[in-house]
Amino acid sequence: MPYFHINGIGFNCGYNKLNCPKILNSCYECIEKRLSTMGFEINQEFRIFEIESDEKRLKIEREQIWQKFLDVLNIKHIIIMDKESGLPILNYAVSGVEIDPGLLSGFIQANITFSESEQVSPNRTSSVVEQLFYEFQYKSFNILLRNGEYIRLCLILDHKASDSMRYQMLQFLGEFEDTFKEDLLKFQDTGAIDFDEMIEYIVKSFNVNLVFPMTLAHSIPPHEIKKITKISIQKAIYNLAKELLISKPFFFINRLLNQVKNIVNIDADIVLFEINKLLERKIIVPTKLEAVINKIETTQEANHKKINSIKPISSIIITDSDLEQLKANIESIDEFTAKKLIKEFMKKGKTAEKDRAYQVANKEYNKALFIAKELKLKDQIYKISNTIFELDNTSKKVELDFALEKAENYEKNKDYINSIHFYQKAVKLLEKFLIYNLADADSQLKKLKKKIIKLREEI
Repeated sequence: MPYFHINGIGFNCGYNKLNCPKILNSCYECIEKRLSTMGFEINQEFRIFEIESDEKRLKIEREQIWQKFLDVLNIKHIIIMDKESGLPILNYAVSGVEIDPGLLSGFIQANITFSESEQVSPNRTSSVVEQLFYEFQYKSFNILLRNGEYIRLCLILDHKASDSMRYQMLQFLGEFEDTFKEDLLKFQDTGAIDFDEMIEYIVKSFNVNLVFPMTLAHSIPPHEIKKITKISIQKAIYNLAKELLISKPFFFINRLLNQVKNIVNIDADIVLFEINKLLERKIIVPTKLEAVINKIETTQEANHKKINSIKPISSIIITDSDLEQLKANIESIDEFTAKKLIKEFMKKGKTAEKDRAYQVANKEYNKALFIAKELKLKDQIYKISNTIFELDNTSKKVELDFALEKAENYEKNKDYINSIHFYQKAVKLLEKFLIYNLADADSQLKKLKKKIIKLREEI
């Protein structure tokens, strides 16, 4: 007869305390009796917590999500071994830490044999759950191991396992062996196994997707966007995720979590709870590292083709990538050719600057500066350096104006989290202006810092 261990279940007794027919009895005794009548066994680990409000229920849910995140961050490797032979069936790396499963399985086998010998008495603790596990120290890691009917489940951890992780292992073992029983028996007979589906099962069971690279869904329905805009934390998370994706095709939850926390003093478990809501609704979606690498390679290939399609600006400079080709040919350039090239690069830079393509302009000016320095053209060096300095100031002022405009618009709409985010960007830009002693930068900086404090108080 199958026996189930059920964890994390809520129970609504169906009565209000004012109209309960058993008001004189203890609620805990009443619940125990009702659960026993339903066929539940009550042991010494049984605990009941009364949740008096929706706020308390929400707090418990946040704590549970936070614990899941801490648990998966604690896991370095998940190894499944055949119970009879001790051979590794599957080694799944959650982190980049390298573990030799063959050596480890031998170490584990020796420790289990030693633990089960008459020389060592079993470790008895107050927790029934803890007695079901083997725990070892391997190098700088903690090993948590549990035997099933066919397999040994082994977690390589940074720190001691939490109670929630132990319950998770117990649940996983029973379900995993039921699901893959035929595959496990086949492995015992032939040594062959197809573990692709097993990996998916592990990822889902241990919430490994929480440490996967993340991206935003390609297409988000309008009703979901509307939901996001109604919750300020979710809106901030969504906007920050979009910003992170500008520089890279992925982001990690940890970084997103820290970004939101830097904006406003909100507990990490609250932020993670809202991130998890977006994960559940598939607004934020995990992506495998292989897919990220493929995307990067595809983008690089496309950029390479684009560069190659541009006609050379002269017979000397073949491509427009960095200064590599220019450096390779600089020795063959005389002063007349150098001045001609400098003029050409400066003209291109000015055109780009007028179009507000400041990065392109900066690149052209730096090519001109490189030639001037190599040929020691002092007048040109001074002139170009000033142009680059002025360009840098102009681009920063444009960035500052944009950040302030965004911050003020968000503030008017009472979206204080995103408003703080853009005020913080403005502060960073003003701090750079202080280096050049630009007028009013210091006083404006103080005003913005006071503004951020005030908005945090509003939240």
